Amino acid sequence: MTKKFFRSYSVSCLVALSLLVSCRGAGGATAVIDGGDTVSMDYARRLTIVDYPGYTFVSIQNPWDTTRTLHNYLLIPDSLPLPENLPDGTIIRTPLKRSIVHSSIHCQLIDELGAGEAIKGVCDAQYMLAPRIKEGIKSGEIADCGVNTSPYIEKVVEVNPDAILLSPYQDSGTYGKLATLPISIVECADYMEISPLARAEWIKFFGRLYGKDAKADSIFEAVKSSYNSLKEKTSGVESRPKVLLDRLYGRQWFVPVAESTIATLIRDAGGVNPFDNLNSSGSVALSAEQVLVDAGDASVWVIRYLMPQPMTLQNLKAENKIYSQFDAFKSGNVYGCNTSKILLFEDSSFHPERALSDLINIIHPELSDSPSTQYFFTRLDEK
Repeated sequence: MTKKFFRSYSVSCLVALSLLVSCRGAGGATAVIDGGDTVSMDYARRLTIVDYPGYTFVSIQNPWDTTRTLHNYLLIPDSLPLPENLPDGTIIRTPLKRSIVHSSIHCQLIDELGAGEAIKGVCDAQYMLAPRIKEGIKSGEIADCGVNTSPYIEKVVEVNPDAILLSPYQDSGTYGKLATLPISIVECADYMEISPLARAEWIKFFGRLYGKDAKADSIFEAVKSSYNSLKEKTSGVESRPKVLLDRLYGRQWFVPVAESTIATLIRDAGGVNPFDNLNSSGSVALSAEQVLVDAGDASVWVIRYLMPQPMTLQNLKAENKIYSQFDAFKSGNVYGCNTSKILLFEDSSFHPERALSDLINIIHPELSDSPSTQYFFTRLDEK
């Protein structure tokens, strides 16, 4: 998935307990800011939110160089005049009323916050599964702005958004023509957080963008409570089987490394991620042969796929004969989620407790009163 994402301009930033220092552009002048009220972050490590009289300062850490800042934002209610002596940062008037959102994940979240009417344009419209978003695209209320890697600039201008929400990725270059428009770009680096709850906590940022602070905070508290209760169930398990994720994409198999949300999810579900020896964030591309060496003995295999019909073990073997050499395939312990029909990414990104519940039921059915998946995954049939 990371291949779809964009990279942004980097800016240097140092955050300390007693002061907040920010600068735009490497080597730029700094401005010391004090007297703010820092919003508590229980898990998120890439996000800092500080409330000041008249505005909120948001700083996003660069996930690929944690000594630097990806972007600073100044969220200022549109009912107030611009405060004086503002620090450097991209000014965004809140709540957002007209936004273009590149990701179906963030569309779903914004809709859950009760701000779906503020989505006026999307990219990759064919991948939008949320019913309200699909209906909006069909009716023309929500504009189809093309693919996220190369949106229709004319359509973007026509929508006239307050902001464009997109996800950055490493070494992607710049935003091209988008960067030349007088439109704020919100870089949603939540997917590069180090744990499922850390990513989910970014709802606090999105809530403040759309004027839904209290609702966002309430949703996160419920998510946190449910997730930690489920995690406690597996804290004492002795048997922790290896869990293999996904399959080849072209000639590469993208596996979750130790400091990634999915690896944390597997561990919290009472499993072992075979690639925890790879110390990085996100995912790493390996060959099928290397994955077989490292995870051929995994007893559980979970696949996220996009197909018109449900995947079967026969489909899997027909794709590549190497799949039949994995232990999980031999035992028929392969589970799949068809993301063309099920809102896996949209629902689990900010509700990781739902994915955790499924994984626990798959890995440790003895811990569940009803040992079946509830949200996303089903065992693959043989044919």
